[in-house]
Amino acid sequence: MNEVSNETRFLHAIEMGLGAWQWGDRTLWAYGQTHSEKDVREAFEISLGLGIRFVDTAEIYGNGLSERLLGSFLKRTDQPVLVATKFFPMPWRLTRGFLPRALKGSLERLGLDAVDLYQIHWPSPLMSPETMMEGMAECVKQGLARTVGVSNFGHKRMLRAYSTLARRGIPLASNQVHFSLLSREVEKNGTLARCKELGIRLIAYSPLEKGLLTGKYSVENPPPGVRGAHYAEFVKRLPPVIKVLQEVAQNHGKTVSQAALNWTICKGALPIPGAKNARQAEENAGGAGWRMTDDEVAALDAVTDNFRPY
Repeated sequence: MNEVSNETRFLHAIEMGLGAWQWGDRTLWAYGQTHSEKDVREAFEISLGLGIRFVDTAEIYGNGLSERLLGSFLKRTDQPVLVATKFFPMPWRLTRGFLPRALKGSLERLGLDAVDLYQIHWPSPLMSPETMMEGMAECVKQGLARTVGVSNFGHKRMLRAYSTLARRGIPLASNQVHFSLLSREVEKNGTLARCKELGIRLIAYSPLEKGLLTGKYSVENPPPGVRGAHYAEFVKRLPPVIKVLQEVAQNHGKTVSQAALNWTICKGALPIPGAKNARQAEENAGGAGWRMTDDEVAALDAVTDNFRPY
């Protein structure tokens, strides 16, 4: 494995983060109905109190509301918080100059002079990884971002991004991807191993598979809203997975969701579960600070081996 650069060392020291996708998102997460600003503020405060100091948001979460909420919470704390946000490659954003302009908008909403990590949210057929990374390098040069990363990049695009930044003397800090016990594609296709080899931190979003790995859903009690239809087939196949998670959790005095999060940590990834309220934030934090055994990891690998990404 390559030696981790000083710029990206902080990411490798973090075991668990907090995802802010649910903050302000009304379409998928029903912000304003199932949770309020007070709820997510308490989730933020509880997370900090339990040692979670890395928060990941994006300009499109809640159409900018997630960044604004996080910015307002940051003003009320004296605790150090590492902040990550993302650039969304909308079809009219075709040149590298759009990246620093978009980041300045994010910084205004966040109330910050710079973010600790700026990421490309998705690859684009209209803008090459090379052009994107030239824009990211400009963000670093202007002092708007301390480190830069990508999200949802496959193996080949990730290597193109890595090489482009390397020519500018800038490390590719991270690749944020969908990774959970029920979605192991990045582990099986070699992306996770390649990240470890190159010193790129793999950040795992949806590590609890939008609640499926908490143990609270079943065929009789499906997830609410659009998630129910989206995960209908997964829910039918969940019982054996939940059974093994329960066994592992009981061995360590933990819960099902904490065991699921710990599995991603044991795989070498940085999970960023979302939290809509203080209870969820407290539950998530318990996924860090311990390790399941190699045999327990292997048992969870075996029971989820036939799951395929939806």
